[in-house]
Amino acid sequence: MTLAHPHHDGDGDDKLHEECGVFGIIGVDQASAVTALGLHALQHRGQEAVGISAYNGAEFVTRRAIGHVAENFGTEESLAELPGHMSAGHVRYSTTGGAGLRNVQPLYADLASGGFAVAHNGNISNAATLRQELVEKGAIFQSTSDTEVIIHLVATSRYPTMLDKLVDALRLVEGAYALIVMTPRGMAACRDPMGIRPLVMGKLGDATVFASETVALDVVGATFERQVEPGEFIEVDFDGTMRSHRPFGDVPARPCIFEHVYFSRPDSIFNKRSVYDSRKSIGIELAKESPCEADLVVPVPDSGVPAAIGYAQESGIPFELGIIRSHYVGRTFIQPSDGARHAGVKRKHNANRAIVEGKRIVLIDDSIVRGTTSMKIVQIMRDAGAAEVHFRVASPPTGNGCYYGVDTPERSKLLAGRMDLAAMREFIQADSLAFVSIDGLYRAVGLEGRDNARPQYCDACFTGEYPTPLTDLARRETVDAQLSLDVGKDTDTKDS
Repeated sequence: MTLAHPHHDGDGDDKLHEECGVFGIIGVDQASAVTALGLHALQHRGQEAVGISAYNGAEFVTRRAIGHVAENFGTEESLAELPGHMSAGHVRYSTTGGAGLRNVQPLYADLASGGFAVAHNGNISNAATLRQELVEKGAIFQSTSDTEVIIHLVATSRYPTMLDKLVDALRLVEGAYALIVMTPRGMAACRDPMGIRPLVMGKLGDATVFASETVALDVVGATFERQVEPGEFIEVDFDGTMRSHRPFGDVPARPCIFEHVYFSRPDSIFNKRSVYDSRKSIGIELAKESPCEADLVVPVPDSGVPAAIGYAQESGIPFELGIIRSHYVGRTFIQPSDGARHAGVKRKHNANRAIVEGKRIVLIDDSIVRGTTSMKIVQIMRDAGAAEVHFRVASPPTGNGCYYGVDTPERSKLLAGRMDLAAMREFIQADSLAFVSIDGLYRAVGLEGRDNARPQYCDACFTGEYPTPLTDLARRETVDAQLSLDVGKDTDTKDS
């Protein structure tokens, strides 16, 4: 699993990044144009690369590119190369496999049963183990993406139908996935048995649409029908016939709670709840749990805004935009000098001095990852003359890595992975620091609290309780331990 992003520098490196977003539609003219529009609404889920596949009744055509959707699929000419009534697309950050065009999805293969294109959001936590077994049997991989493992498993399955082949493949897979698959017979959509990654279904006239978030349905003019249920496998034929299968039995659902905190757009509905309402409610819980004597509530834009509104409403402290964010800071900004490079956060966030000066400030952000951005923003407030700076975080401390399709630094680089609350407060130089409790977070998403016996969400990044085995990680740790033992032995021999 590739965890580092060499091209996410500065401020961008201090957020957790969703790995990707998927969109698919079957049964509409110019399906690729609808797909491009849907992916544009999901751009926040992956800003490194984009791909679209289309099927015209005779052949599959795929175009993949580095960069944003609008840069690559913003013209009629670019979409004219992708004709057909069925299309699927993908926006990505690279977690597993790293960057590079060969890892951009959808991935396509000619199988014995015909063409097969797949777009995948998530992460297969035993991909390296499966890959090694496949390579030993003679498989040849074209990419380093874990998604290609699924294609090989489908290709080598002995079952007769495509549905059975795919189910057979997915039974061997651990981890998280929301898949959209295209074959010459139609489209299939599938969500992992615990529903860790999101997937919803809608209708656009007679056409069926699948997407990572409801906002993509809104943008293309589709109506939201329902979420694809955890462990559900939906097939849609070209005549509109739909079949739903539940091949994995009844497994308790564990959708990712961080969708409510940060990943989803606030205008999306996730797990039958408005994301905006969840974020505002987190702010309300924070104000109840960690009140503060202050003059202003200031969000770290844009992700801290809904929680800050909730905190201000509950506490009665006025909400003000004490930080103004520039929306024109791209990843490819030309850095004229080292001094300018270190001013990365200031390029993106600037203090509204007239509002902040002389005031006691409550800063609200959605999370603290490495802590470097939080530290710089506290300093920006002090430089603007804030009398006190109190930091409140709209999620519990993020102390553990994610292995389900989110770009997380290793534990040693997560602030909460290496420091207690007092040390974190000292590191970011705030007058006080508090995070919402895990139960407060669960209350904010409409539950009574966390059911510790059967948690209702995947919250491993906060609790360290992973809902599935982590085979590759366990193997890696075993190898690392063995290497350190071997080194130890050598050292002992030399000492004697």
